[in-house]
Amino acid sequence: MTKIKVGVIGCGSIARRRHLIEYAKNENVDIVAVCDVVKSRAIEMAEKYGANAFEQYEEVIKLAEVDVISVCLPNNLHAPVSIAALNAGKHVLCEKPMATSREEAEKMIEAAKQNDKILMIAHNQRFVSSHQKAKQIIESGEIGKIYSFRTTFGHPGPERWSIDGRNSWFFEKEQAFIGALGDLGVHKSDLIRYLLGDVAEVSAFVETSSKGDTKVDDNAVVILKMESGVIGTLAASWSYVTGGDNSTIIYTENAVLRLEDDPGHSLIVQYKTGEVVKYQLDKIQTNDEGGQTNTHVIDHFIDSIINKKTPLITGEEGKRSLEVILAALESNETKKVVKI
Repeated sequence: MTKIKVGVIGCGSIARRRHLIEYAKNENVDIVAVCDVVKSRAIEMAEKYGANAFEQYEEVIKLAEVDVISVCLPNNLHAPVSIAALNAGKHVLCEKPMATSREEAEKMIEAAKQNDKILMIAHNQRFVSSHQKAKQIIESGEIGKIYSFRTTFGHPGPERWSIDGRNSWFFEKEQAFIGALGDLGVHKSDLIRYLLGDVAEVSAFVETSSKGDTKVDDNAVVILKMESGVIGTLAASWSYVTGGDNSTIIYTENAVLRLEDDPGHSLIVQYKTGEVVKYQLDKIQTNDEGGQTNTHVIDHFIDSIINKKTPLITGEEGKRSLEVILAALESNETKKVVKI
């Protein structure tokens, strides 16, 4: 089979630690082009992966041999570059959040439809083993009615892992549009939708309290009411000065499910009978040295292209998860509950 030829636009940390590594390990892929406005970064990655280096994304999407584009750019460029790539006849894997507005997201979805190409958003939480197992347990009905939940994603902030550190675009309002909520919170809105269905109403407090010299948020607490009526909280933070938290707890009629809440077991189910089941599953991906790097996002994306399957996180799914975060921003500004 002819290999799928990939162009990666943006050679920052997410490309280096996720996209390029995972494409390189996929036997059905050839990385043929890498692009970054910082020429030295593009050259470095081109030499490492045997690709051609470019400075302008327009040059990459014009390449006839390129089948796929990975968009690993600041948030404000996700939509315009994705749309340009789709219109050039390329399949697109776009980093999260997929866009900075509902309108942008809709234009991305429309471009994919018009060009009959796959648009997938790189939400990786759906591929985590504990999350997939929890979904199976919930759908089996064995734990009964869902009562409530809390889901959290926090760490010290992008300056710890971004290629530009504290000077990263993550802290620039015009480029980032949104801070911890867009970086981390949108992952959890996507996860909770995956596990429990769509969100109906949102109320939120969104603050900039720990970073200073930035207008993007670094702490947010969001109350969600699902369409099913279940209520819970979502927290996103860049202010956890040590370690991190990527846990989700689901409280149900017959048990409590603890996802990524224990260092030894990625899923623990505590039944009201007193029985406790601890699952030994693949660990969640991490940026830590020596940690797991495969998010399964790239493998799923490439498989969807090869087998002409709808990916798990379509543009429509990405848009619904983004809408939760946009509603949280609106709620914080208006001090009102926002219906989606």
